[in-house]
Amino acid sequence: MRVIAGSAKGKRLEAAPGDSTRPITDRVKSALFSILYSQDMIEGRRYLDLFGGTGAVGIEALSRGAAEVVFCERDRAALRTLYRNLESTRLSAGGVVVAGDAFAYLARPDLSTFDVIYIAPPQYQGLWLRALRAVDARSELLTADGQVIVQVFPKEWQAPDLAHLALADERKYGSTALFFFINQERVRYVKDLA
Repeated sequence: MRVIAGSAKGKRLEAAPGDSTRPITDRVKSALFSILYSQDMIEGRRYLDLFGGTGAVGIEALSRGAAEVVFCERDRAALRTLYRNLESTRLSAGGVVVAGDAFAYLARPDLSTFDVIYIAPPQYQGLWLRALRAVDARSELLTADGQVIVQVFPKEWQAPDLAHLALADERKYGSTALFFFINQERVRYVKDLA
């Protein structure tokens, strides 16, 4: 696992011990950031890496010029790895680490908006759906052109019933699937322009 591009390009990232995280492969991360780059969703943008793990996604965003990344992580071993990865890439200044539960963080009343909310919790626990619904219930957390990205094993996927978010795109890369959600109002606006 390494940083693919930007100020920390080529820097190796430590992996967290155990199975408390859902690592992203360099291939999937490269594809993800190609998509985000084409949408102008990296430089100067604010990210929430909801299940931060080792920080691979958020650190890639910081390396490529994201303004800030908030990492939520409650596993102690993953937190230690995340801090070390931020230090070794010299990207600590742009990272805000929240040591605690992602759902408790989402329930805070004083949160600012995010351009990208990334959801990649441990596999087969249903946490991705619970997190997506929690974000959907707080749609004000997303900027007008923002998006929520869910990373899951394809067999975990089930189409969610959401009030404010709509599925805009999906990509599959072997045993990893990425699902992109945007505000339903934005989907209607784009359809009206067509």
